[in-house]
Amino acid sequence: MSYHNPVLLFESVDGLEIIPNGIYVDVTFGGGGHSKEILKKLGPEGKLYAFDQDEDALKNKIDDDRFVLIHENFRHIKRFLKFYGVQKVNGILADLGVSSHQFDVADRGFSTRFDAVLDMRMSKGLKISAYEVINHYNESKLSDILFLYGELRNAKALAKQIVESREKQQIKTSFQLKEALQSFLPKKVENKILAQIFQAIRIEVNQELEALKEFLLQTEELLVVGGKLSVISYHSLEDRLVKRFMRYGMFEAEPEKDFYGNVRIPFKKGKLITPSAQEIKQNNRARSAKLRTATKL
Repeated sequence: MSYHNPVLLFESVDGLEIIPNGIYVDVTFGGGGHSKEILKKLGPEGKLYAFDQDEDALKNKIDDDRFVLIHENFRHIKRFLKFYGVQKVNGILADLGVSSHQFDVADRGFSTRFDAVLDMRMSKGLKISAYEVINHYNESKLSDILFLYGELRNAKALAKQIVESREKQQIKTSFQLKEALQSFLPKKVENKILAQIFQAIRIEVNQELEALKEFLLQTEELLVVGGKLSVISYHSLEDRLVKRFMRYGMFEAEPEKDFYGNVRIPFKKGKLITPSAQEIKQNNRARSAKLRTATKL
């Protein structure tokens, strides 16, 4: 649990309604908290496949014949399950966002608390880091990222300031970025604004929303009828995608109606679950979490 303190652990696993001999997938393995809970409920014939693109997570591999850890981004779920001969599964769990470990290790560059090199890559194999985004993206592209992924209303002004600052000196670390934007960081809301800026850069570096869309679209085909999808999100951008997909099976367009005016819906959506006050008190990172579940129809 020191690697990652799982949020909504029991609620998210309960949402899978595990069958002892079923096949399940934990697409965000991390410290293995959710995977261990799933394995507790599986019988000897059950199987659990887990995905994680972060090299550090591989150190947490579980020694269990029923368990397979795949070092890949979950956007490739279908291809790699097929490699293991898996066409259909009974349940899929995703705990989106950044792990406690990624936030707490200074040199990963995810946290606003540490003066670290701008990195923010969830996999070291990714070519673009936060450094490239901050120092090489043009002003217009930076503005779009800050507005769309950070939901910052003053995105244009922030982007302009970043470009002006980097022309004088490269922005190499998180504290240098913070210093460059100091005039936009009033003390009362400094941490909130910095978190939004870092979120925007991180989403761009890891292509998080594109990966999430690709992953969700594959779940419809992978899940058996009656199979369960259990997804924890931490900000509105993720949650909107998850909510809409579970409702309509798509992200933007309106679902088409048949001759009789009926809409084909791939999932039956469950109730929204949020952490208890007690869990938030014990783990502050749980405060923004939302768990959504769905059943394949």
